[in-house]
Amino acid sequence: MRILKQVGAFALVMSAVAQEPPKAHFHHIHLNVTDPAAAIDFYTAKFDCEKARFAGRTDAVWAQKSWIFFTKAPGEPPSDTVSAIWHFGWGAEDMQAAYRRQLDSGTRFQTPITDISDLAGKAPGSFFFAYVDGPDHALIELNTASHHHLGHIHLLSEDPVAAGEWYKKYFGVTGYIGPRKPRVYRGVHVEPVASLQMDNMNIIIFPVEYARDAIPELWKDRKTFESTKGRVVDHLAFSVDNLHETMERLRKGGVQLEDSKSAFIEGPDKIRIELVEGQAHKE
Repeated sequence: MRILKQVGAFALVMSAVAQEPPKAHFHHIHLNVTDPAAAIDFYTAKFDCEKARFAGRTDAVWAQKSWIFFTKAPGEPPSDTVSAIWHFGWGAEDMQAAYRRQLDSGTRFQTPITDISDLAGKAPGSFFFAYVDGPDHALIELNTASHHHLGHIHLLSEDPVAAGEWYKKYFGVTGYIGPRKPRVYRGVHVEPVASLQMDNMNIIIFPVEYARDAIPELWKDRKTFESTKGRVVDHLAFSVDNLHETMERLRKGGVQLEDSKSAFIEGPDKIRIELVEGQAHKE
């Protein structure tokens, strides 16, 4: 009887493991820019990253464990906060010193250095952020961290809880998904929230109400998000071990594909996600 129970317990464990999705990895951020060469120079001069060639043929930026790719746009791509990708960002061990260095080098900011220690649950004067005005007005955050690397993507969602569960279900990410309880901080909604981890990238999901509160002129008559396609941040990309198996699993789960031959899918809130086989690496 004891042996039967052990076999049964083992079967249950193996069944649970089998149901867990293979863990995906963060591969790249893809930007639309009017001048790719100038954009590459900007990122490599301002942040901890380097110019590199992807697959030996495409100039790009390598940032620790992932890529930033650039496509030349015919005109300045839209950058207003009406899509699900809000911004991406680097850390800074000494945020005040990093901010001064950026100013001295001529960096323009959309939002100056701001103390949000209370939001982070820390002592006053210990946690800061600022938004850099990047090429074609890409929004790039610098924030207090234990590192100075490319470290996060910040998304908006009509339902951060459901979006967080979606990323966990299909891509095996880990992290925190909060309750569906609103929280208002300095006049803007910052919860419900999800904070997920994919390799060294923290994927943070705030409620769309944040944008409705912060920029009401853009959202007063808007019912939903714009697709990220064609915008300054066009899409994110995750890498998987087996692309065919992943696509079949997503199809069966009802995830929308751009077309039958595409490795692009539509994630929560019209976010465009590319799937790539094999983890990112610098050649």
